[in-house]
Amino acid sequence: MIELVPLVRQFQSIKSEILQAVAEAVDSGKFILGPNVSALEEELAAYLNVGDTIGVANGTDALVLVLDAYGIGPGDEVITTPFTFFATAEAISRTGAIPVFADIDPDTYCIDPVQIERCITPSTKAIIPVHLFGQCADMDAILSIAERHDLLVIEDACQAFGAEYKGRRAGSLGHAACFSFFPTKNLGTIGDGGLISTSDAALAARVRMLRQHGSTRKYIHGEIGYNSRLDEIHAAILRVALTRIDGWNLERRRLADRYREAIRAVDSITAAPEKADRTHIYHLFCVETEDRDALQEALAEEQIASGVYYPCPLHLQEAYQSLGYGSGSFPVAERLSKRLLALPMSAFLHEAEQDKVIATLLRYRKEDATS
Repeated sequence: MIELVPLVRQFQSIKSEILQAVAEAVDSGKFILGPNVSALEEELAAYLNVGDTIGVANGTDALVLVLDAYGIGPGDEVITTPFTFFATAEAISRTGAIPVFADIDPDTYCIDPVQIERCITPSTKAIIPVHLFGQCADMDAILSIAERHDLLVIEDACQAFGAEYKGRRAGSLGHAACFSFFPTKNLGTIGDGGLISTSDAALAARVRMLRQHGSTRKYIHGEIGYNSRLDEIHAAILRVALTRIDGWNLERRRLADRYREAIRAVDSITAAPEKADRTHIYHLFCVETEDRDALQEALAEEQIASGVYYPCPLHLQEAYQSLGYGSGSFPVAERLSKRLLALPMSAFLHEAEQDKVIATLLRYRKEDATS
């Protein structure tokens, strides 16, 4: 089977360095908020060109902590996209705030700034754009809207570590940003992990307190917080992976170019869009097709994995029926939920494997044309 994401290869490529880093962490006896977490936070702040980064337990916690640290809670509204992983809206709901959805731009799959402006009410406090599949949202337009309406912009950059927007890295564009280090992410660890980046020193200090039970001194608690710390061993692993991330992302882009070139010959399949002013890092490489199930079946017959992202937009999820949305509320998101299919993509996807995927796509086109 050609895997959607050959994770074992990725971690095997740095296995010896990981084992050495983990052994050193074990030998140090410092397991919680130790030297690896501190060093990683400094390295990531330099990489992203922000004032602070704060390691937390996972990407979902990162979102919750930022919202909480900014005082967003019951009665507040946060505008975001219905076409993303559930955690984006879930984090808003966990603070007691209300997720308000705005449809997506078909040219980026990210939230459409025009639709954002239509959703703003006196209760709106923030916008969470999601840099979906590895490409940044239209941040200039979003930040302009936020400035006019005095709103916060919190980037959900969980799928976009290393992506750029007009020469600036995802994670440095809004008031704060959140990342996930889930194993399948471009920069991932062997387990869960997350990060908050910001140049707002007051926010960084508050998040650091909240992630450790609302405490700045041992056994002294200023408020109710969380237990959400990035583990020292995961930080050690991430420090190794960080030295490779730019090369891995470059290889993803090279493979994406090979897919694009081949897909031009397939009338019934369209490659996901890439904007010229952005550096897409292809967390996923998606294609659009009217008959997704048939294409997925054709790939499966050749032992090629594929994935549907996302089969049910958030506004149609059972958990959000109380918000009052229904079919037709967000036509672009709903259309893409029926058309998008992710093909195998990784810095460790072999060219011969990609060639087999491409050959299957070309054969699918011929069969489609004669049916």
